[in-house]
Amino acid sequence: MKAVKGYIERKTMLYKTGVEYGDYTMNHVLGCAHGCKYPCYAFLMARRFGKVQSYKCWIEPYLVRNTLEILDWEIPRLKSKIESVHLCFTTDPFMYEYDEIEQMSLAAIRKLNEAGIKCTVLTKGLLPEALADLSDENEYGITLISLDEGFRNRIEPGAASYQKRLATLRNLHDRGCKTWVSIEPYPTPNLIEQDLGEILYALKFTDKIIFGRTNYNKDVGSYVRHKEFFHEQALKVINFCTENGMQCHIKDGTMFDVEQDSQIYPLRKNRGGY
Repeated sequence: MKAVKGYIERKTMLYKTGVEYGDYTMNHVLGCAHGCKYPCYAFLMARRFGKVQSYKCWIEPYLVRNTLEILDWEIPRLKSKIESVHLCFTTDPFMYEYDEIEQMSLAAIRKLNEAGIKCTVLTKGLLPEALADLSDENEYGITLISLDEGFRNRIEPGAASYQKRLATLRNLHDRGCKTWVSIEPYPTPNLIEQDLGEILYALKFTDKIIFGRTNYNKDVGSYVRHKEFFHEQALKVINFCTENGMQCHIKDGTMFDVEQDSQIYPLRKNRGGY
């Protein structure tokens, strides 16, 4: 197990998220040891606003040690406004091999559940089995953009292996939990040649898939068919989820208006109205 770099304190924890599928969120860690090189939007924003000075600082996480105390104060005040709380948008609640972060995340979820608040979770680490003993309303997810471990080592160097992530997700599913997968940011073929169908097949057991394009990466922009590519892949996700009775959410900006975008218009002609 690894130790956090140190501890910080904050004055607030729960806040309204601007993500289209989110409600409230909490981020009880500064930084993320997974060190994703998509590049990571959370890191870019943290550096821009002076919360961290460098990538090296970002991958040495600090735990917010007064997380539970803040929740004790905020939950009664905000409970009536909250539909669900997401862990997390700017860090990872189950950062790989960081037991102290895992324990704080579990304690926070328990506290929220005890107040009748549903939680959603997304990680590139391992989902602990203890989650199965919490609220039946919770939803537990992993990020999975490939099955290629060589690619993961390059792009998500500190994260858990794809197979280990899938195994912990499958375990929670088999124990009756609601599970989901985020396939975002999905890479273009100039970053990695892969078959999205193989990834989707590995996720057939789960309840929901969220799919989104890669942003903030100059290599994606250099791939001349990136608009068509993301549109085509989104259609594959929609069709797969429809055929298998799964929920599906396509992130904003991943599919394009076929009537207005001439680059995408041939897809409408070839694919019967999409």
